[in-house]
Amino acid sequence: MVQPIDDDRVVEENELTASRPYCVLLPLMSLKEAKTLLPLAQALAAERGGRLIVLHVVAVPEGRPLSEAAAEVSRSREALDLFLAQNGHTGVQVKTLVRVAREVWEGIWETVRDEEVDLLLLGWRGETLPDTAVEKMVHPLLAKPPCDVVLVRPGADVTGPEGWRALQRILLPVRGGPHAALSLRVAQALAEVADADITLLHVTDRGARDAEEELFTAFAPALRGLERLTRSVTTVGDVPGSIIQEAGGHQAIVMGAPSRRVDPDGWGGPILDAVAGGVDVSLVVVKERWQAPVPSEEESYVEERRPIAVVVDKWFAENTFRSEEFADLERLVALKEAQGLTISLGLPALNEEETVGNVIQTIKRALMEEVPLLDEIVLIDSGSVDYTREIAADLGIPVYIHQEILPQYGAYRGKGEALWKSLYVLEGDIIAWIDTDIVNIHPRFVYGILGPLLREGRIQYVKGFYRRPLRQGDKLIAGGGGRVTELTARPLLNLFFPELSGLIQPLAGEYAGRREALERLPFFTGYG
Repeated sequence: MVQPIDDDRVVEENELTASRPYCVLLPLMSLKEAKTLLPLAQALAAERGGRLIVLHVVAVPEGRPLSEAAAEVSRSREALDLFLAQNGHTGVQVKTLVRVAREVWEGIWETVRDEEVDLLLLGWRGETLPDTAVEKMVHPLLAKPPCDVVLVRPGADVTGPEGWRALQRILLPVRGGPHAALSLRVAQALAEVADADITLLHVTDRGARDAEEELFTAFAPALRGLERLTRSVTTVGDVPGSIIQEAGGHQAIVMGAPSRRVDPDGWGGPILDAVAGGVDVSLVVVKERWQAPVPSEEESYVEERRPIAVVVDKWFAENTFRSEEFADLERLVALKEAQGLTISLGLPALNEEETVGNVIQTIKRALMEEVPLLDEIVLIDSGSVDYTREIAADLGIPVYIHQEILPQYGAYRGKGEALWKSLYVLEGDIIAWIDTDIVNIHPRFVYGILGPLLREGRIQYVKGFYRRPLRQGDKLIAGGGGRVTELTARPLLNLFFPELSGLIQPLAGEYAGRREALERLPFFTGYG
């Protein structure tokens, strides 16, 4: 018997997502997987006016610290951003995300929860997609998924040069049930990507005419929006056999996941297994999210707390960036303009006449004249007695003496005082500061700390670090901090703020943040 689509449930789901953009998650492992699945993911997001998250999970085996993956995370972010820059121009809002986890499924479900994902799109590992984000569709949460799940096994023609355009007709077997509405939506999105037509197939054990009338009565509301539906077939007989027979004139099948599973944690079922083994066309399997019962007031939610060492390791791996990731300055400018942001660079200085001129010229030329990444550069002087202020003024840079800013609040010694008062004269939504005594200045000292803020809206503050050789006695140490860092700053952070123990150089002089965050923070006076 055909089960009608639950209109109340569809309305309820639409209301749940009305307050936030619909979110599609696409985990990726390989370039082939990315090229194959990205168009469909974009179409599914566009169909609901939503956004797309492209995810890569770096799996770190047990016994190894998660922080070891920091370099791989950085390279993966760079690769994802480059791929999307070359292939992602569809008007859909796309965000890339790289996570570290002990296993890929763990990273996927964490993202589903944290990003409030509505639909998870996965590649089916096989001959056409040998490398996919997940090896097998086996996980306890798949039995009752927290979001809609779409599994794609592309046919050989789809992974060729034409991609999804190789499809001409899509077969949509329907019997009602919990996944019918999602099947219709996915079929419509796939048809839009491929410019293909849809055939509706209903297999019944009753008279064909009665079954067809019942089918269209049950699906009438949803079918009205199925613009690509051009043919309907009702047949009497075996379900998998009928699907396989009708698939001969089609290049793709969209069907619901089995309700009777062979594996309690997997997706294997008699109908799906028979169809998958009997056709070589593209196969798309969908499963709607599980409607969890509302917990009673007596039931309390206990949040799982991870050991602090694991939290720090994971944070370090996922939030360590390299300046090379942001070397495409035109892309940074595009991100800045898309968000309507302004950026200021403050240069704190005290008797830096030997280096301040080169710092200003290098940064101004690269980040203001060649590309408009910075909106202003301002020198904040702390009472230099050399020619620091004169050099900056000659180069066209506004100069302020921090002791003369906001005189009603007094004047104190120290770099923190200069930084705090500079917030009053700097106008940007994002504020960056770098030292003016840098001998080997390069634009990356600035765009490297601005990039994470422009790329990730969740990030409020960025602190630079660098690989610098340090001489300790007769030994040359490749990196790390100086004596004040290692003997004072780091032990204090580890003791009182262990979450910050992942900072490589907590006293580095290059940092940037959002104004709304910086204006709420204390700045300490005096020199260390």
